[in-house]
Amino acid sequence: MPRPEKIFLSAEWRDLVMLNYEVDPASLQKYLPSGTELDSFHGKTYVSLVGFRFCRTKLFGTIPIPFHTEFEEINLRFYVRRREGGEIRRGVVFIAEIVPKRAIACAARWLYGENYVRRPTAHRVLTNESRMEAEYSWRSGNEWCKLQARASGTPLLPVQGSLEQFITEHYWGYSAQPDGGTVEYHVSHVPWKVWTATHAKFSGDTRDLYGDELSELLAKAPASAFIADGSPVKVMRGSELSS
Repeated sequence: MPRPEKIFLSAEWRDLVMLNYEVDPASLQKYLPSGTELDSFHGKTYVSLVGFRFCRTKLFGTIPIPFHTEFEEINLRFYVRRREGGEIRRGVVFIAEIVPKRAIACAARWLYGENYVRRPTAHRVLTNESRMEAEYSWRSGNEWCKLQARASGTPLLPVQGSLEQFITEHYWGYSAQPDGGTVEYHVSHVPWKVWTATHAKFSGDTRDLYGDELSELLAKAPASAFIADGSPVKVMRGSELSS
């Protein structure tokens, strides 16, 4: 019988802007953790630039950290899968994760080997009965990088087999380690409702974080974009995959 999972962190992830870009799989090979393979949707490989609000953050599910419970995160991620016995585990790999708090960035790098960096960040979320707008930004030098989306109507659970479901329902995280190993951790949350964006874009120079190839990709219009409402989440303690 497997051991019960232990919670490393609990929080709420809210108002997620998700800009999704089709990418050449070859450009992701250098980021691929050992023991995983690229996941695809209808034969297409995607990276997603995601901004959201961390709220009510607690270590081990119970301990709030003063001045570190509410903040923004912006990350660039792609999608992988791994077979564990008869189970296919679908997960994400983060190319870089941006937060405004130095302690959070240091803890994530130390515990999971994730590529967290600290940058000044900001957000703006506007909602009314028929419209949703969300914007996330971070400062790079003297300039600001910004992702934003607008939507209207009522958020709905993604259609079974849709791209929105594929993007939002990967419940594992994988992190390549300096020694060549891989850390795997489980992320638990209910399915999110989404608004399909009527307008979405990204602006800014990201070469310092993502390099030339991926930065050029982000300068293009996303292949799809939506806003997810979010939910409470639990990030479980990670473990290294056996070789």
